[in-house]
Amino acid sequence: MIWGRYLAVAGAYAACYELTRNISFSHWMLPAGLRLACLLLVPRRFWPALAVGEALPIAEMAALHATSFGVLWACMASLPPILLCMPAMAWLRQRYALLRADGQVNMGLILAATLVCAGITTGANALVLSTVNLADGSPAPAITLPILLAWVLGCYLGALTLTPLILAIRERIAVLPGGAVSWSAVRDSILLRDAVFFVVPCLALLLLVADGMGDDDGLLTCVRIGMAIPVILMTLRHGWHGAAVGGMLASVAQASTSFHLQDPAMIRSQAILAFVASTALIFGVRVAQRIAAARQAAHPGMLAAPAPAPAPSPRH
Repeated sequence: MIWGRYLAVAGAYAACYELTRNISFSHWMLPAGLRLACLLLVPRRFWPALAVGEALPIAEMAALHATSFGVLWACMASLPPILLCMPAMAWLRQRYALLRADGQVNMGLILAATLVCAGITTGANALVLSTVNLADGSPAPAITLPILLAWVLGCYLGALTLTPLILAIRERIAVLPGGAVSWSAVRDSILLRDAVFFVVPCLALLLLVADGMGDDDGLLTCVRIGMAIPVILMTLRHGWHGAAVGGMLASVAQASTSFHLQDPAMIRSQAILAFVASTALIFGVRVAQRIAAARQAAHPGMLAAPAPAPAPSPRH
């Protein structure tokens, strides 16, 4: 029976990994967000299943390109990055709790883990790239500082796109009656309403403007940076949950304006969005505290909402 659970975890992770990888590019890597969220939330006894689930699609891709880039590259590329991130994440989870003593999420831990995993993945990518042996005898691609920075940014922003959103959804579900999502809970969600009727129209309008810019990189950069404004407004209204939702939508919208890989203007805009999203998540924890305190003051007879269940113990 336990093997069935391991197979289910590995299969589900492999499917999600393949889905996120197919809509990613070098400086916007959504699998980094899926990887980090699982390492934060999944009990450590299931980590081997996560490694197997990530190895399956990666090994398939490496095998398909072995004749083009060499057997050594294929063997190195088959090593799943999640396996390299596990020791660092195990160390962080042993020493720092996902939830603080006041019940609020430990955003410092999340951002630190995001940066650490981005660095580890970038180092692994550089090592794999150094083993490339092109079949036609031409020189292998050089490992340059702009490429390394793009990889770090891609993993960091990709993690910020998914991980906080997954944690926010988990926390909101935990406080629902019975921990079950109902249509009434979705319908009455002010956060969802603001996201659908404010953030999405604003970003859609900016996308239309960006589509009409043509080759004007200056104005296009201004539009891309402007996509961070809804993130700030959602943070002020909903705390870090708003920052997570707004950051995800802004990141997707900004990535939709990318027309060239390794575009320096796009990378600069993404770096600004990553900074804004990180700051909004940290500041959003304090905003969430103020919102909770204001609600309790307005309804003194109402019990505070129970804190969400803590992350599974790292000992498991």
